[in-house]
Amino acid sequence: MRYFIIPLLCLLAIQPMLAQTTQPTVDLQKATLSERFQIMKSKSETYNEYKVIKENVLDGVLKIVMDSISARKAQLHESAATISRLEDELKNTQEALRQKEASFQGLVYASTHISVMGINFVKTTFLAIVTVITIGLGLLLGILTGKLKLLYSSIREKIELVNATLYELDEYKRKSLDKQTKLSRELQNERNKLMELRRS
Repeated sequence: MRYFIIPLLCLLAIQPMLAQTTQPTVDLQKATLSERFQIMKSKSETYNEYKVIKENVLDGVLKIVMDSISARKAQLHESAATISRLEDELKNTQEALRQKEASFQGLVYASTHISVMGINFVKTTFLAIVTVITIGLGLLLGILTGKLKLLYSSIREKIELVNATLYELDEYKRKSLDKQTKLSRELQNERNKLMELRRS
């Protein structure tokens, strides 16, 4: 029997070592909740069909669960803060984009419009109006120049006509004066003759 007890004791001594080597070693600090639950289940004793779990183990599981819930809440709070910060950044970015778009539209408006005497015109419309006015003024200047040339030539003709008439008048006056002088001489001659006849 002695031979029988020594191998049995050896077997009993080896069995816990075999049991420990079959279970994977898990770091309880890094274990997930399901891993901890499996460890708790495997270390608990069985009574009939029920698992008997020590109160301090249950308290430890509760503490672990509460710590996990607190960690999750902290992560959720941190995620919510990050989301809020990102939303604020997005709003700021969108506002900056709106301001840049408004500034860009202002630049586009300024590059396509021109203000003359407080009236805004599209540059192409303004150029068309200026072109039409310039062409109109050019035509008006051409018409006025033509009329002035006609008026100048008409005045020159009238001046020539007046000059010719004055020349004729001068000629007529000169001829009339010559005739008058000639007639005056003849009359004087006749008077002289008449006076001589009376004296004689």
